[in-house]
Order: sequence, then structure tokens, then C-alpha cells
Amino acid sequence: MSVLVTAATKYGATGEIAQAIATALTERGVTAVLLPPQQVTALEGYEAFVLGSAVYTGHWLPEAMALVQRGAGSWAGRPVWLFSSGPVGDPGKALTKKMGVDPVDLPKIRAATGAREHRMFPGKLDRKNLSFGQRAGLALFRSMQGDFRDWDAIRDWSAGIADVLHQAPAR
Repeated sequence: MSVLVTAATKYGATGEIAQAIATALTERGVTAVLLPPQQVTALEGYEAFVLGSAVYTGHWLPEAMALVQRGAGSWAGRPVWLFSSGPVGDPGKALTKKMGVDPVDLPKIRAATGAREHRMFPGKLDRKNLSFGQRAGLALFRSMQGDFRDWDAIRDWSAGIADVLHQAPAR
């Protein structure tokens, strides 16, 4: 069973989530191939897919959306899982909750891929990646800076995918 794991990432944090997913799948006996979306040239040869993207202003990054569109017609008949990375800050705060809603593009992505599931994972905000204006704005929301990724949740979700794949009949 060969699974393509791919995620569009702006500063690398979402790519690290994709790496953790690929590692967890491999540890559970699933062959996982990790590639950034712009390097995916063909979908043949993969029995399943895990597609992800960082979410900015409610949308998946263009590289991930382009892959979804390039793969139109190729996703059918193979299991697809989706993940997004985005919300940062205290999960109890209203702004963090607002960031944690599903991406605006999700209905279109689900329709194109026939995805089984979508999972939103908290992200990471490192001020060194921000513009001067963004850093100034962050001064008002200091609690939003940091790494909020939940590695246990990511590994557990990945393990669930591996379990499903081990139960699936060979194509």
C-alpha cells in the first residue's frame, strides 16, 4: 500500500505535520511518500492520499488547490484524507476559535477528491516569519505566538488512517 502525503506550507510548520503523518504511517507498516504539492507530477501508483495545507484568511494555499484541480478525476476510487493547519493561540479564546473553522474551500476540495475526512490541526506562529507590520500587530495578541501543534492528535489520526488502510482490500 503506497500513500502520497502532501501538504502546502508557507513557513514549514504544516510541512512538519505532513512529515509526522508520513512517519506515523510508515511506523504502522504503510509505505508513505512525502512530497510538496508542486512536486507531485502523477497520482498513478498511489493507493491512497493524505492532502493538507496551511490555512490563511480561511483558504488553503494555492499550491494545494492546484494539486486538487490537477488530480481531478484521479481521486475517484481511492481513499483520500484531508488536513488543515491554522489556528494558533489559546483554544479557549474567541479569535482562536474563529480560526479553527473549516476552510472556505473545503466543500470544493471534498467534492473534487471524495475525501473521507477532514481534520483541522492547530498550527505554529513564529514572529521571525512575520513582516514588520504583522509583528507590530502581534504585540496586541502575544498569546497567539508559539507552537500549538498537538503531536499526539496528529499521530493518533495517522494511526487511524493506517488502520483503515490495513483493512482495505487490495486494488
